[in-house]
Amino acid sequence: MTVADILDEKFREWTQGKNAIEARVNIYQKIRDIPYAIIPRLNHAERYIEILSLGKGSCTPKHFLLGNMFQRLGMLVLFAVYPYKWGEWDPAGIQHFSRLWQLAQEQPMSYHLACKVEISSKLVLVDATLDSRLKRFGFPVNDDWDGFSDTELPVNPCGEEQLYHPTEAHLMQARDDEKSLAFYSELNRCFEEVRQL
Repeated sequence: MTVADILDEKFREWTQGKNAIEARVNIYQKIRDIPYAIIPRLNHAERYIEILSLGKGSCTPKHFLLGNMFQRLGMLVLFAVYPYKWGEWDPAGIQHFSRLWQLAQEQPMSYHLACKVEISSKLVLVDATLDSRLKRFGFPVNDDWDGFSDTELPVNPCGEEQLYHPTEAHLMQARDDEKSLAFYSELNRCFEEVRQL
């Protein structure tokens, strides 16, 4: 099966029998509920599709997939990038994990990816980053999306939003230095622990 075939099949599965609004909400929910985990090799415009076979991924592959699916619905999609610092990320549950909290303080500036989608002649922020099972531990999950309104970002941006056309997706690459990889590993471990509670 080619990448195009896989995407076609998943699109049919998520939209069959639904009107346009139901289809975009269902696509959003399916992608949001892919368990969040940072896997640097998926943060690539050519490899994000692997999120479907691995069953987990971070903001970048999730939003590359969301953008692809929304474009199949005929929607205008832009990628929105926000600078932020992991050390300033403050969901209620993160301080429970002292090693993760310490590693977060040591991280340099990072960049969060979400989608901006044209709906009713305006650009709407659609963020499907964190899966629902993280909400009960205080992580900022966008539970319900009505298909029209802005969702919330899971991070506090510390700089200006930058918008990219989907043809510029290759410009967005994850950092994979040793310090970042150690943080990603601990974050993934902690999130798995939270989901088991």
